[in-house]
Amino acid sequence: MSRIGKLPIAIPSAVKISLDGNTMTVTGPKGSLTQQLHERMTIAVETDQIKVARPSDSKQDSALHGLTRALINNMVVGVTDGFKKDLEINGVGYRAEISGNTLTLALGYSHSVVYELPSGITVEVDKQTKLSVKGIDKQLVGSAAAKIRSYRKPEPYKGKGIKYADERIVRKAGKTGK
Repeated sequence: MSRIGKLPIAIPSAVKISLDGNTMTVTGPKGSLTQQLHERMTIAVETDQIKVARPSDSKQDSALHGLTRALINNMVVGVTDGFKKDLEINGVGYRAEISGNTLTLALGYSHSVVYELPSGITVEVDKQTKLSVKGIDKQLVGSAAAKIRSYRKPEPYKGKGIKYADERIVRKAGKTGK
């Protein structure tokens, strides 16, 4: 039995769930999310919880069981609390600036890097070196944060670049002289 899949998902009072075939829509105080779920999984929506069941104990069904439960749980958490990824910019002259729906990054290149934020994602800039990527869709928040980080990944010698706030950079020693 899947340890994740067998756990019921609690539905907060402010969240409304609708299931149409294998398409689930979750509406809450922060917005609405829709997800196409696998047709092999059986989803039971009760008054205060959601349960996911699988048809057999095959390897594929076991994997889909936990996945389906995690996707539904992420939608419920997203519309109630939302998701957030924190990024830090390290380097002399490296900074970020937000204007409207555009994030402009100065990362030591000869040009500024301009990133258009996807719809549903907001970015807050604190002191030009700390970014917070926020949204209700966990996958979209992680994807946007990874895209921003990919413009200048942290390097191991001086630690310059964009890193996640909880990421630890393994530092290397530089060249040694004679």
